[in-house]
Amino acid sequence: MVESCATRPASRQDDATHGILHATLRALDDVDRKILALLSENAKRTLAELGSDVALSAAAVKRRIDRLERDGVIRGYAAIVDPAKVGDGIDVIVEAYVADRTAPGDVREWADFPEVVSAFTVSGEPDVLLRLRVASVDHLQRVVERLRREPGIVRTRTMIVLSTVVDRARGI
Repeated sequence: MVESCATRPASRQDDATHGILHATLRALDDVDRKILALLSENAKRTLAELGSDVALSAAAVKRRIDRLERDGVIRGYAAIVDPAKVGDGIDVIVEAYVADRTAPGDVREWADFPEVVSAFTVSGEPDVLLRLRVASVDHLQRVVERLRREPGIVRTRTMIVLSTVVDRARGI
């Protein structure tokens, strides 16, 4: 006899898994969204400062942030460095056109290139957009040649970024 999930008695493991899924799928409320927006603007704010802005105690803000981290809503914290200020080369956008049977997992492998800053699967003409940072045009040529040798890439189109008008960290 085969038991379905609906008829089988729940085990403690099922209860624990359901609890994790329930917590992860819990909708964010306005206070969570405000905390996320404030952290996106400046992650160095103190818990007391955040609490003052959302009308909660520092301890309550800490509990919310801990939950957001545990649930994977907050994946980490980073310094946002202006490459122009540290002389870190050239920004480049590469449109990649892939073979029909190329899976998103294959795109993740290209993201292992150290020059890849961002990688997106997209709708429209190109299948994948890659944002690269390279040291020089010669370096760019070597990276594009390596990309073109990757299985699944049919062709590429490369654009050197002349200036960055807006580059916001992703926030709420």
